[in-house]
Amino acid sequence: MALTRRHAAASLAALPLTLAAPGTATAAAKKVRTTVYVAGDSTAATKQPTAAPETGWGMALPFFLADDRFTVANHAVNGRSSKSFYDEGRLAPILAALRPGDLLLVQFGHNDEKIEDPARGTDPQTTYPQYLRRYLDGARERGARPVLLTSVERRKFDAAGNASPTHGAYPDAVRRLARVEGVPLLDIQASSIALWQRLGPEATQGYFNWLEPGESPNYPAGLQDNTHFQPHGAIEVARLVARELTARRVLRPRDVPRLDAAIPDSWISW
Repeated sequence: MALTRRHAAASLAALPLTLAAPGTATAAAKKVRTTVYVAGDSTAATKQPTAAPETGWGMALPFFLADDRFTVANHAVNGRSSKSFYDEGRLAPILAALRPGDLLLVQFGHNDEKIEDPARGTDPQTTYPQYLRRYLDGARERGARPVLLTSVERRKFDAAGNASPTHGAYPDAVRRLARVEGVPLLDIQASSIALWQRLGPEATQGYFNWLEPGESPNYPAGLQDNTHFQPHGAIEVARLVARELTARRVLRPRDVPRLDAAIPDSWISW
């Protein structure tokens, strides 16, 4: 997903009104934004109005990045694994568009775990890292910078109220691959489960797509979804992503000027 119309309008409004001399380009016109591509699954994907209030964290990521330096191209798709995304040819247009200096954020795992589905399931020791390497190699061949993300954690608590991991061996497979390949790792599994632990079982319902009957016309019977986010949850996961991009020195602090800003849920629009 590219920057929202609201961001586009804000960016245009912020441009200086000075006219350039005929035949010359202003510095702003010459400046090329870095594109941050997102390859991933439904936790990051852009949602249609019929899915609201379900929100992917990729929809919120543009808010945290400097408008004059970055554009987000969110290619994440519901239900895809590292294997099915690649096998369906969805990586190809990303690679065709990548320019030197661009970023490719890669977050898969939720659907790789569905090993009963031959179209999506991968083995964390073998086929999972094999497929992920195709994303890394493709980006590096084009002078872009790949970044691996462990999967954002689901909402699951044990009887004592402790947030519990749900992704098995897949996060460790990503951590191991990042070390071997020498690429930045955003450990979103670790940072998100720590956030859910701080919030606790009750408060986290407002981050995930939990709805009472009649609360949303899209889910008249209500919903208890412990995987996908409402706007507030997507915003906070995007904040985790932006924070780790700076912590791993992929981005500089000035690249994320609104990192600590309070963002209303109403900022997300479909």
